[in-house]
Amino acid sequence: MSNIDNERIDEQARVDRLTGLIRDRINGLRERTGGIRGEIVNIRRDFWDDVTVNFEDSAETAETYASMKQQAELLSERERSHRHMTEQLSTLERLKNTPYFGRIDLIDEADSGAKPDVIYLGVGSLLDDSGEEYLIYDWRAPVSSVYYDYGPGPVSYETPAGTVHGEMTLKRQYIIRDGKIRSMFDTGVTIGDELLQEVLGKGSDAAMKSIVATIQQEQNAIIRNERARLLIVQGAAGSGKTSAALQRVAYLLYRYRGVLTADQIVLFSPNPMFNSYVSTVLPELGEQNMNQTTYQQYLEHRIGKDFAVEDPFTQMEYSLTAMDDPDYAARLNGIALKSKAGYMELMDRYVEQLGESGLRFKSIVFRGEKLISGKTIEEKFYGLDRSVSIPNRLRSLIRWLLKELTELAKLEQKKKWVDEAIELLDNESYAQAYEELSKKNKFSEHSYNDFDSERGYLAAKVVQEKFKKLRRRVKQGAFLDVPAIYKALYRPNAAVVKGYESNSSEWRRISEITLDKLEEGVMPYEDATPYAYLKEKLEGFHTHTTVRHLFIDEAQDYSEFQYQYLKRLFPNSKFTLLGDFNQSIFAHSGTGEIFHSLSSLFEAGETERITLYRSYRSTRQIVEFASRIIDGGERIEPFNRNGAEPTLTQAASRKELPAAIAERLRMMEKAGYESVAVICKTAEEAKAISEQLAPIYPGLRLIEKETVTFEKGNVIIPSYLAKGVEFDGVIISDASEGAYSREEERKLFYTACTRAMHELHLCYYGQLTPFLQ
Repeated sequence: MSNIDNERIDEQARVDRLTGLIRDRINGLRERTGGIRGEIVNIRRDFWDDVTVNFEDSAETAETYASMKQQAELLSERERSHRHMTEQLSTLERLKNTPYFGRIDLIDEADSGAKPDVIYLGVGSLLDDSGEEYLIYDWRAPVSSVYYDYGPGPVSYETPAGTVHGEMTLKRQYIIRDGKIRSMFDTGVTIGDELLQEVLGKGSDAAMKSIVATIQQEQNAIIRNERARLLIVQGAAGSGKTSAALQRVAYLLYRYRGVLTADQIVLFSPNPMFNSYVSTVLPELGEQNMNQTTYQQYLEHRIGKDFAVEDPFTQMEYSLTAMDDPDYAARLNGIALKSKAGYMELMDRYVEQLGESGLRFKSIVFRGEKLISGKTIEEKFYGLDRSVSIPNRLRSLIRWLLKELTELAKLEQKKKWVDEAIELLDNESYAQAYEELSKKNKFSEHSYNDFDSERGYLAAKVVQEKFKKLRRRVKQGAFLDVPAIYKALYRPNAAVVKGYESNSSEWRRISEITLDKLEEGVMPYEDATPYAYLKEKLEGFHTHTTVRHLFIDEAQDYSEFQYQYLKRLFPNSKFTLLGDFNQSIFAHSGTGEIFHSLSSLFEAGETERITLYRSYRSTRQIVEFASRIIDGGERIEPFNRNGAEPTLTQAASRKELPAAIAERLRMMEKAGYESVAVICKTAEEAKAISEQLAPIYPGLRLIEKETVTFEKGNVIIPSYLAKGVEFDGVIISDASEGAYSREEERKLFYTACTRAMHELHLCYYGQLTPFLQ
């Protein structure tokens, strides 16, 4: 028997021992957690029976307090134990079928004559029965970084105690399934192609999977970066940006356990469906999910009460379909203008001007009558010290308004409507009034003012209840008319824009288009951030000071203005931005040059950039095909996984496209693919194709911007909603010149093609898109 065979037998024997140990511990922990859970239930149920409650004197009160404290501490200790055991059980469950995926043999430089330390890496740690020796190291442990960054030879790694130097004598990788070693091989620096082939050759799934067994050296640099305040990751489609970001979250939670929690990390994702797609990665690694939202959801939370906020997909649909609109050029120019950092400077000048004049205030109205006019509020505001900031002056104004409302409430009590409201009160209210007045000795036998006292009490109660809403709105600053203030910026002859764009006919047309939308109650997407910024500058910033890390996926889809705004909202956060300028498809984000203009966000030396050139998602044939669509595509390196060449299918006419698409769907269904996307350019086209395919290929799910869950299966989806998601196979519904010909559509076409893992098929009629000619 060869040495290799003997080693495999020894390695399998170790796996058998560990899986047996893990199963035994799982059984023991289940029994113990069940017992502790029962204890917790009993303590909670019998809590007051086991506590001596007596407040007769100070000694008894002290004994009561001690008894309650003892019982509460017992309950808290039992709950901590249960939580700790549950976490242990979760780790063991993740390890039981695949205890580890890698091994490194290390000799510490200080012990050069000693035998190598044999280190096995898994998705969690496992100690021996003594609790002193690691049988498996968590992939996030400091020593584990050596596995991802080095091959056999000299190595070094950072620990809390400093840098450790040594030599790696062996690096081995395993594919272990259900406790059996299916494959093992020794390798160099990169994670072996065999393991990647095994992972990447599988079909796509309804949820993104953890990649800890296949993390590459450049991805490890992203995951373990602790220095940069701004980490920019530019990566080709399918290069593992998002996966690396999620492993980075898991690493940070491990590295700063007890200091950093999941609710101090925020992820801005491209759409609600994407949140569903990535929601399982962190729980797979035993960590809680961080806060996930979209930028659109945040905007709606902040300004949705003032306007209906247009989303970026509606803006995108306009830019792709409304070329015949006479306002099209002006709208796109407005989008570009309002996305620049310079537009924030305009807003700053506007706020400075508003400190002197121009703020609009709503009258405080009650029952159709003005209690305090907007003009009176304005005069009071501008009568305050003008060297004080607007938010601080507004706080002073709120205090004054609340005092005024108190006095006005007393006057309101004498009005006729109050008597009518008193007559409608129930008996309980009268009884409560009698009881309260009796306590205050307001009632006396045969006193002539009994009725007046009762009426006064009830009148005060009625008015106070009705004024509650007024007072609450005043405290919220609702009397400040921010929508009117924002609209004034676009009125003719707005002073602040003089010398900026005020004499330009283009600015006048942009202003007219903007005002038309605002008067309809709709906030254009390009105006939403400037408006939110103005609102914050006037009312005071609602900063999120507890958030320590902000992750932004599809970062190329944000504008300069939006990044400057986010920096102010999250002043204590480190930023991790992940994107691909070749997938910059939104009008407000320009051509992707945003990555080159973010250095102003942080101090010099606080920004780091990492570029990922290698694409893992798609076969070599698909990557090479898609790379020819874009400038600089030759720099993208395909992973060496072979598959079928992309195909072009020409239909006789536009009417014949659905039949061609259906035929491709049937072929991929026969091949066993479970996740196929028909990618259309726009939502309008997706809806039309869905209706046309329904009779000849039923069962396709139409994905729309409102779709919140990503499910496995065959779908029809607009190109811009497919970003960040992958499918076994992709059919481009229309790759004709009529669909994709404008230069600003090139990256959209590239994005659609790069969603395919195994097969890519393009249907067209007439002339093929010039991007492929």
